[in-house]
Amino acid sequence: MQSKDMSLLRMAFVVLLIERAYTVCLLQGMAEGPELAQKGDLTIGGIFSFRTRQKYIIDTFETIPQKRQCQNFIFREFKFAQTMIFAINEINKNPGILNGVKLGYKIYDDCGTMDVLRAALALVNGQRSELIEKNCTRSETVQAILGHSGSRPTIPIAQTVGRFHVPVISHFATCACLSNRRTYPTFFRTIPSDYYQSRALAKLVKHFGWTWIGALAVDNEYGLNGISALIQAAIENGVCVEYSEAFSRTVSSHKLSRIIDIIKRSTSKVIMAFMTHQEIKVLAAELYKHNITGLQLVGSDAWLTDHSLTDIEGHRILVGSIGFTVSRAQIPGLGKHLRDVQPSQFPDSQFVKDFWEYMFNCSLNGIDYMKRKPCSGLESLHDIESQFTDVSELRFTNNIYKSVYAVAHALNNLLKCRDTQSPFSNGSCAEIKYIQPWQVLQHLQAVNFTTTNGERVYFDSQGDSPARYDLVNLQMTKKGTMEGVTVGIYDASLAENNQFLMNNISVVWGDGHTEVPASVCSVSCLPGTHKVLQKQRPVCCYDCIPCPLGEISNATDSIDCMKCPLEYWPNKYRDSCIPKEVEFLAYNETMGSVVVLFSLFGVFLTTITTLVFYCHSETPLVRANNAELSFLLLFSLTLCFLCSLTFIGRPSDWSCMLRHTAFGITFVLCISCVLGKTIVVLMAFRATLPSSNVMKWFGPTQQRLSVLAFTLIQVVICILWLTIKPPYPIKNMETYMDKIILECALGSPIGFWAVLGYIGLLALLCFILAFLARKLPDNFNEAKFITFSMLIFCAVWITFIPAYVSSPGKLTVAVETFAILASSYGLLFCIFLPKCYILLLKPQKNTKKHIMGKN
Repeated sequence: MQSKDMSLLRMAFVVLLIERAYTVCLLQGMAEGPELAQKGDLTIGGIFSFRTRQKYIIDTFETIPQKRQCQNFIFREFKFAQTMIFAINEINKNPGILNGVKLGYKIYDDCGTMDVLRAALALVNGQRSELIEKNCTRSETVQAILGHSGSRPTIPIAQTVGRFHVPVISHFATCACLSNRRTYPTFFRTIPSDYYQSRALAKLVKHFGWTWIGALAVDNEYGLNGISALIQAAIENGVCVEYSEAFSRTVSSHKLSRIIDIIKRSTSKVIMAFMTHQEIKVLAAELYKHNITGLQLVGSDAWLTDHSLTDIEGHRILVGSIGFTVSRAQIPGLGKHLRDVQPSQFPDSQFVKDFWEYMFNCSLNGIDYMKRKPCSGLESLHDIESQFTDVSELRFTNNIYKSVYAVAHALNNLLKCRDTQSPFSNGSCAEIKYIQPWQVLQHLQAVNFTTTNGERVYFDSQGDSPARYDLVNLQMTKKGTMEGVTVGIYDASLAENNQFLMNNISVVWGDGHTEVPASVCSVSCLPGTHKVLQKQRPVCCYDCIPCPLGEISNATDSIDCMKCPLEYWPNKYRDSCIPKEVEFLAYNETMGSVVVLFSLFGVFLTTITTLVFYCHSETPLVRANNAELSFLLLFSLTLCFLCSLTFIGRPSDWSCMLRHTAFGITFVLCISCVLGKTIVVLMAFRATLPSSNVMKWFGPTQQRLSVLAFTLIQVVICILWLTIKPPYPIKNMETYMDKIILECALGSPIGFWAVLGYIGLLALLCFILAFLARKLPDNFNEAKFITFSMLIFCAVWITFIPAYVSSPGKLTVAVETFAILASSYGLLFCIFLPKCYILLLKPQKNTKKHIMGKN
């Protein structure tokens, strides 16, 4: 009834003011007072969540929704608020900044996005229920709002408050989405954006060789944006994500079981956990419940250094977790300030009373439903150790400290402006009672100072702070608690190759292992192989296939193989190119030695035959077989045996020209002698006929001239061949892929086949004449032996042609040399062996009578 009467009086008062032409503004709803407050000339607002686990109520809106009750304590958030108070008091005592101006604060304690947003509007509106034009001398809007710790509540705060140009500075909201200046024009933060954290985590994963990972995130803007940026950065660094799931701390058991099943079935051993401490507790408890081990957690800064992680069952699952968090700092005097906190300092704060009763297990007002003893008044935080008073790990707390000083420096620059820096169109400077938030916003963007710790504070065009992280590894302490040990740093302001650095502190990995765990879909492909992607799988899943013939890979995980240069070939491991084996018919190899042996043995036999003939040169047998042509034939056979040696050894310009021309000329000389002997046989028997005078036309002079003429024709052919297009040495790299065959190119194939064709023509002519003279009456008819020798000669060279064409590499040369030797041995044996047999073993047949066939 009393409330109704007050409302009627208020309405009547407003009507009276309107009648007098005063502008009146009424606050919609009830004004909500701050949890902690201090008056000042200028006021900074703060929003923190000292409690968590809000009691969820479904509003029917039949009555005005009331503020929801929150249950559990969060000492870290209360420490943030006290750090803000400490920094403001420190600034008020410092004559070097805002001299003569007292800073005040209004700090709200709310949990849940709706109540947090209600607190933000209260900081913008103020506490007055109505504003009248005549007494509106100063605005109750705070100059800036510090908070919130979470990205999810900060997003609606920044969207709503930004419309009134009130700066919002967060110490913990890392969502990359908040860097969007169009959506959040007044948002700043003293913690790096998740954009940088995602890239830092991607570099971390790549550094340890983890190319196959899983990703879990909290199901809100912070987690989904963070994990999306992380996956994108991971892909850019060649890392694949096997699965990506999101859940919240209120997730249903069915969905949580599905996520656990995914983790069980997965082959990746590294999990990127982009979530808050509340979700990681749920995950760790579930992993412990299902006895899942062997995992390596890589965490975000939202949970990695949270002290409450030790309180959960199965917290040892988290030992070995690694990730980035903001750098640790020291704030002189903060520890004493926290221990000096007393309920008497904040008589209107219900939370401080609850906090005190919880810490000392006593009752302040004497009425306690939990039957605790009354507080004696002698309790002091100096006498106990707690997370609230612990200042050994000041990471996010330092961000609060920097945020307060950033606002103070902006206000200081605004009040001490020069004419050229004035925010007003008339060039004047601001007055305290007329300062507007948009003016603070302008100077906050340009703030640039260095803290007492030597840390530089400034904001880029998106309102972000410079990205610098500590790499933290969760390790167990002797007290049984988990401690974040700094094992490296990441500084985005440095050069790309120097951004991520590890120190010499040993890292403890998942399950307490000391060796870096492996998490790959496929093992690295060694040099000599290349990656071939598996069908319908990510790029990190591949098979290692040996490089094709002629190609190498000299690096691990090569995508393609490289072809070796033309004169090189891969080694047996196919990881480097080595010079190809050079092959030619050499003296020191078996085939070359055999050719030399047969060649020299042929020369030896020819020399012996020559000596035998020379010793028996006056005997009828030698004289009857044309001794002059026989010696010339033996000489040409010697040259034939020796010319085969020109085919052995490394080809050169001279050896290529010599081997073919020497072969052609010596063989023509040889065949010319045989042809001369055949003609002599025919002429001799024609001369025995009555009235025949044939021999005078084919006497010794004509025989010499015929041999010379036949040989000169071949010489002319060779000269033309050498003049027009002579043979030359080449490197044959087509016959064998892994060898270089040094051989002689023919130059002009016509010249080569002309030389062979001329030899063949003379041999065929000789064979025909010898065949015709084979039955002439004589006890020793040389035509028979010439026929056999020519038959062997022709057979050798007829079979030589297909063998020569089809033989690869140095075998081509070997075939040609063996053809030369075979035909030379054929001529030597068929023509001279029977004669030597008579001369040496049957001298009684070496008589004129026997040769003439007379009894």
